Amino acid sequence: MKGEGKSKVFTKKTVKRNLQAYSFLVPNLILFLGCSIYPVLWTIKYVFYQYGGYGTGEPRFVGLDNLARVFRDEVYWESVIHTFTYGFGKVIIIIPLAFFLAFLLNAQKKGNGLAQSIVFLPTIMSSAVMGLVFYLLFNAYNGEVNKYLMELGIIDQPINWLGKDNAMKTLIITAVWGGVGNYMVYFIAGIQQVSEDAIESARIDGANKLQTIWYIIVPMLGPILKIILMLAITSAFHDITNIMVLTEGGPNNATMVMSLYGYRFFFPISAGESVVPQYGYGAAVSVVSACITGVVTVIYLKLSKKLDDIY
Repeated sequence: MKGEGKSKVFTKKTVKRNLQAYSFLVPNLILFLGCSIYPVLWTIKYVFYQYGGYGTGEPRFVGLDNLARVFRDEVYWESVIHTFTYGFGKVIIIIPLAFFLAFLLNAQKKGNGLAQSIVFLPTIMSSAVMGLVFYLLFNAYNGEVNKYLMELGIIDQPINWLGKDNAMKTLIITAVWGGVGNYMVYFIAGIQQVSEDAIESARIDGANKLQTIWYIIVPMLGPILKIILMLAITSAFHDITNIMVLTEGGPNNATMVMSLYGYRFFFPISAGESVVPQYGYGAAVSVVSACITGVVTVIYLKLSKKLDDIY
C-alpha cells in the first residue's frame, strides 16, 4: 500500500513536471508548424497547380507541367550557374579573410573589443540599407568608388560596376563586407579554445608563426571550420536582398540567382513582368532550387568528414 502511494505521488509529480515542460514547448511547436512546416507543404502542393493568387480563380491542377517547364527554362539554369559562381566567389574570399581578421584581432592586446565590434557591425546592418549604400558607392556616374579611383589616377574613366561584366564581382564584394564579421566571431571563438600548451610546444620545437598556424591552429579549428563553411555555403545559396537592391538580377539576367528567380514569380518586381503572380511555377522553381541546395549540402557533409582525417 505504501509503495502504491509513493507511485501515485511520483506519477503526479512526473505529470506535473511534464505539463510544465510541454507548456513551454507548445508555443514553439505551433510557430514551427505554422511558419516552417505549413509553408513547405503549401509550396509542394502548388507545384502541381496553376494559380495566380486571390482574385484569379481557383487553382487548376496541371500535374507535372510546372516541373517540366523548370527543366526547359534556360533562364533558370543560367541562374543556377550564377548562384554557384556567386557562392564560390563569396566563400573563397570570406573564409580566409575572416580567419585572418580573427587571428589578427585575437592577438591584439589593446582595442581588441572595439576593433572586433567595428568589423562585426556590418553583420547587424539591414541588408536592404547595405545594398542601397553599395549602390551609391558603385554607381557608374557619380559613385564614390569611381571618384576616388580617378583621383588616384588608377582609372581614366568611370567603370560600370553594375554592368554585365562587373555586377557579379560587385555583389560578391558586398556580400563579403556584410558577412565577414559574423564568421570572424566564430573563428575567434575557435582560436580561443586552442590549447596554449600545443602552441608553446610547437614553438619549442622550432616552428615559426606560419607553421604554428598551419600545423597546429588550423587542424584544431577543424570542427568549427566545418560549421563555418556550411553556414557560408548555405547562406550564399539564399542571398537575395543585396542582389534585389543592387541589380534586381540584371542586367539582362547576368546576376539572376535561384532564390531571386523563384521570388519573382511570387512577387513580380519589374514593370516589364506580368502583374499576375505565378504561384505554381514559383513553387516548382523553389522546390527544384531546394533540392539542388540539399544535394550540395549532402555532398559537402560527405566531403567535410575528411577534414577529421587530414592530419
